[in-house]
Amino acid sequence: MNAARLAVQPGFVARAKLAQDVPSRRQSILPSFSQNTYAIPSAHRLSPFSTSSSLSCANHKPPALKPSTSQTDSDGSSIDKYTAGLRQNQEWAAQTAREHPDLFPTLATGQQPQILWLGCSDSRCPETSMMGLQPGDVFVHRNIANILHPGDLSSGAVIEYAVQHLRVKHVVVCGHTSCGGVAAAMGNKPLGILDPWLLPLRQVRERNLALLQSLSADEAALKLVELNVRESLNVVTQKSVVLNAIQERGLEVHGLIYDVASGVLRELDTQDSQDAIRARLVAFKTEN
Repeated sequence: MNAARLAVQPGFVARAKLAQDVPSRRQSILPSFSQNTYAIPSAHRLSPFSTSSSLSCANHKPPALKPSTSQTDSDGSSIDKYTAGLRQNQEWAAQTAREHPDLFPTLATGQQPQILWLGCSDSRCPETSMMGLQPGDVFVHRNIANILHPGDLSSGAVIEYAVQHLRVKHVVVCGHTSCGGVAAAMGNKPLGILDPWLLPLRQVRERNLALLQSLSADEAALKLVELNVRESLNVVTQKSVVLNAIQERGLEVHGLIYDVASGVLRELDTQDSQDAIRARLVAFKTEN
């Protein structure tokens, strides 16, 4: 839901400007997203929940991280990623402290993230890295296929804490290309415990079946990724705590698609009609 459309409601403060009062000790800047500067290429086909190495993660790497390129230890044995990560953490921490000497001491006193990120657990989608931000900038909840169940206590608690207590300025729902969860929902194989989790995504598929069947396989997969983001945004904006924050302090809600083949984010047009906004307020906004 685009907060700008809420300006038609009395008392609404919509599309507030990005706050300029970020503590002077923080160096991070929220990038602007353009809907018109990038078109996602055709999605790559993947089997459900594939971790194919043919698709790279974000091309951008945070400037503070310089991982070792060596894949073998001194004795020629292979180094697994966990071991390598522990080794590189020491280098990363030291380099980050040199480049941003106030960052870790500031974070030790508390967090003031501007962004709540609701995304997919996929290892190729590192939200802080892909935006070139720093620790402390993004409050995160991730799960398989970035699905939001209305009654899910985990995501619900994260959203309420981020919006009401941390007072984030942006809520982002982000899907991505080549999503294994979407590939699974496009198929009809039994997946055990994953079946009830993917149910909302299959319901989205059912409601848009004619459209999806009119597209090629790659186009249909990308379309379902987009529809899934919109569905999750509906769940977010049905929460009274979110509606209150939109009305009282201009909280903004965004839908993004991340292209794993290029590392580029694309913002969806998520504007709702005035009738839809009014209906949502009447049905879901509660009074204190």
